[in-house]
Amino acid sequence: MEGTHMAGEARVLDLLEAVQAHQRDAGHGWAADAVLLPVKRRVLNLADRGLLELADREERAALSAWEGRPVRWAARLAPPGHDLLLYHRNRPRQTAPAGTESGRQRVELCLSQMAALLQAVSLADQLQQPLTDGLADRVRAARCDHLVKRWVLRLTSDQVDCVAYIFWLHKMTGSASEANRFTRDTGITYEPTPAPRTAVPQSVPILHRGQTAAAPPGCRG
Repeated sequence: MEGTHMAGEARVLDLLEAVQAHQRDAGHGWAADAVLLPVKRRVLNLADRGLLELADREERAALSAWEGRPVRWAARLAPPGHDLLLYHRNRPRQTAPAGTESGRQRVELCLSQMAALLQAVSLADQLQQPLTDGLADRVRAARCDHLVKRWVLRLTSDQVDCVAYIFWLHKMTGSASEANRFTRDTGITYEPTPAPRTAVPQSVPILHRGQTAAAPPGCRG
């Protein structure tokens, strides 16, 4: 069963590689129907899984004008598909230690959760709330455990909290499933800390519109 899964995932990576190659060759950033027709069913399947994007009507019209023929459909890598290839090409090849690491929690993530973490890692130098020390390296070194079909990370409690923050960003910009799954698996949810409201001292009058504060005696001309 595991071998079948691994073979299936290898075919996914092969198709993503092919789509990306066609994108580069085409010059307009899309793999058009003519080159993907033999694998159309598989392309649509990967689009359903969020790994590929399909051209909309306006994009197909522009592609038709570019190619000088009707383009009925076209595909390109979606961000998770791109990140999956990027990770596949750059992941360390050593096997992670089988035993548990002291002070670290095993965290299992699905593909879309890993894509969200990889995106955050790519933005690490722009985030005002920095990633916890060591998290980026842990994300890059994650391994897919084919028995559970999840990517496995071993994280400190601070790193787990930071992952919750990343999934909150992901939720607030369009997809809550990654954050909800993480909460179910770990019990950790991120919520922003409310900004403290500074109390107005009783000695300071609250001005109504149109009023100006009287200057203290020492400041009067």
